[in-house]
Amino acid sequence: MLSSSAPAPGVSSPLLYVILVAVSTNGPLAMNIFVPSIPGLMEEFSATSGTVQLTLTVYLAGLAISQLVYGPLSDIYGRRPVMLGGLCLYVVASFLCAFATSIETLMVARFVQALGGAAGMVLGRAIVRDLHGREASASILGYITMAWVLVPMFAPALGGFLDEIATWRMSFYVLVGFGSAVFVLVLWGLPETNPPAKGGGDEAARLARGASALFREPRFIGYTLTLGFCSAVFFTFIAGAPFIMVEVLSRSPLDYGLWFMLVSVGYMTGNFLSGRYSQVIGIDRMITVGNGLAVAGTLIMLGFALSGALSPITLFVPMLLVTLGNGLVIPNGTAAAISVLPRTIGAAAGLSGFTQIAIGATASQFTGAWQGTAPLAALWMMAAAAVLAGVAHQIMSQWYPAQE
Repeated sequence: MLSSSAPAPGVSSPLLYVILVAVSTNGPLAMNIFVPSIPGLMEEFSATSGTVQLTLTVYLAGLAISQLVYGPLSDIYGRRPVMLGGLCLYVVASFLCAFATSIETLMVARFVQALGGAAGMVLGRAIVRDLHGREASASILGYITMAWVLVPMFAPALGGFLDEIATWRMSFYVLVGFGSAVFVLVLWGLPETNPPAKGGGDEAARLARGASALFREPRFIGYTLTLGFCSAVFFTFIAGAPFIMVEVLSRSPLDYGLWFMLVSVGYMTGNFLSGRYSQVIGIDRMITVGNGLAVAGTLIMLGFALSGALSPITLFVPMLLVTLGNGLVIPNGTAAAISVLPRTIGAAAGLSGFTQIAIGATASQFTGAWQGTAPLAALWMMAAAAVLAGVAHQIMSQWYPAQE
């Protein structure tokens, strides 16, 4: 395994990071470009809103489940072949989505698409850690995340445009083309950063040992829970903010979309600061500051709501503070979690990624069920998750300090 901060031999640093950004973009692009087409699917397939929404739910489930597989497999067989296999699956599934003739077929294809799209999200983090030390990994992950976070900002607009000039199927044709281009880029320019182990033949046992070793490490559990609760703050906002804007504040979906840009700006800024200062300030200090910003932002938001002063400004400006904090926590927490046991980097990347999505999705589901009777449910859930993220990190830091 490479431990220096230099890229693998024969690969220029800019090219390597372009590849990592590209492979990490597949999953978020496929999830967000499809959103504007959901209303049209109800008419085309004569399906209910709840049934059509399952095309997003199964995609999220696929992202979560696949993260448990890619990391450990790449620890055994190498990052490159597993990455290429995932990209092939993504392209084939995107093609099947484009030709789906029923909502059931589309849901199955979307699930498979997510299984493939997650490869870059998981293995991109593992590759960064293969090539760089713990603090440098947090910095690099910050810059990479800052680059591909632009996708959720613009993918819905692109999807809406494609739907308008053609049909919803055009979005999937675009995904086929993009996925194919990324496959060629990886095949041509991505080196193997974790050569597969020779001999042994006990792959299943090694997978189990790797996962077991991670779950015996309190620092891995602490960082992973911090990441999960931090992600829950954002997932809950996604689930609850549209309801608050439209039903509570009587604003239009367009208003929500325009204000949401502040959320992306905050997250991008946080990731830029992580890239710039993580090596100077240190991972745990950056996480502490990020958690503090998230707690402050959620409490400010909740305070405005309880005082009757809730408005788009008092909802989204504090959320900018929250996502600024998330941008500090997530790249640093990810680098820390996958650095706990250097021999299980891939497994750690997958398990921590799965936990982020699982906790976040659970929180958002509870919010969706709760907010019908409690309009401010999302704000209470966000504040609780932000506090839990800070508590998880502080307990871990105090009881199990880093030994570097």
